[in-house]
Amino acid sequence: MKKTLAIAVLLCSVLTIKAQHQIYPFFDEKGLVRIETTELNDAADTLISVFHRADDIVWSRVVYRIIDLRYKQNFQLYFPTNSDDPQYRSLFKVILDAMADTLNVYPKSADNIKPQFTEPLKPTEIPGMLMIDDITADYSDDSTHYDITSSSAMLLHYNPSTEKLQFNFFPYENFAKNVYKYLIQEIIFFDKHTSRLYSKIIAIAPMQADKISATEPDQVMEALLQAVLFWIPFDDLRPYLAKQYMIPRVNDNARMTFDDFFIKKLYSSYLLGDSNMYNRMILNYTNDEAEIKKEQQRIAAELLNFEQDLWEY
Repeated sequence: MKKTLAIAVLLCSVLTIKAQHQIYPFFDEKGLVRIETTELNDAADTLISVFHRADDIVWSRVVYRIIDLRYKQNFQLYFPTNSDDPQYRSLFKVILDAMADTLNVYPKSADNIKPQFTEPLKPTEIPGMLMIDDITADYSDDSTHYDITSSSAMLLHYNPSTEKLQFNFFPYENFAKNVYKYLIQEIIFFDKHTSRLYSKIIAIAPMQADKISATEPDQVMEALLQAVLFWIPFDDLRPYLAKQYMIPRVNDNARMTFDDFFIKKLYSSYLLGDSNMYNRMILNYTNDEAEIKKEQQRIAAELLNFEQDLWEY
């Protein structure tokens, strides 16, 4: 009787543990390390986000930041540079694959940095935006000959039969090497219910950084806006970010998804400006490095002081 009871208790314990946490093996059936795992898809379907009531938000401020992938802290967003890695993808490649799936992107404004999410770009409008200007110089040489056409220079092709976009690996590396900056719109707000200051990325925009070349303040800002490819609502992109591990830096077993990286704010960025009554960014009124740094410090200090001034010590 005691033996039967012990076996029953043991079985119940095993079933309870299995119900609480599914155990995944480190190696697959071929003895290879399991990089792509099923739990990524499960996590992408159940992304965690904090619910904030509108009545509890008593203060907020919108800021704009640049994420420069040339900074060491952001290298994992840029690599790998090739498009056919079986395990890892760069942030730009994740975005392109998401666009070829069902992700909607929105047009930039020619004279305003603020994104407008009214009407998404049509699939037929996107290929011309993701195109290498001088493909002949990039791909033609004496030893190799390519059948170069205008469609060969496009990263994404429109398929009329499926009405979807298809990825073209041919010009990817030459185009992607210049997408090393991202513009993000971020909101910082105070929730009185939890008595905490939060920040959230609202939108993200890849940029062709090689197009930013000007000297005058108004020209620099105009060139920066021209470098923006399109805007993406960040919450729409999160399910795709949660399904892709980033390329590891030191520890191959330290697996982190792009979504984890952004939510934990492990990236390095610098302020471009904030929402203000003049509707202008820092680069609209100065291009002096010392002045730019001073203005960035001023905005950062105002954000920090607001939180500090809420409390008495």
